[in-house]
Amino acid sequence: MTRLPQVMVNVKVAHRDPRIADHLADDIAAAESELGDHGRVLLRPSGTEPLVRVMVEASSEDQARSVADRLAAAVVRATA
Repeated sequence: MTRLPQVMVNVKVAHRDPRIADHLADDIAAAESELGDHGRVLLRPSGTEPLVRVMVEASSEDQARSVADRLAAAVVRATA
């Protein structure tokens, strides 16, 4: 297994939505398509806090940060 740079972003939300990943399916699919076989995306609500956790692994830390920031912005838009 090859280790990849990983970036985690916690996005504060007013209300926890257990279906947030379903609402952002297109954004997640676009991110996964961009990463291809060289990364992965995990987006899930926290089980204990009003947060959505966005984790991205990519070939480079810059790419992981860029994708994670875009997904975090999508979470903000979807929960506003």
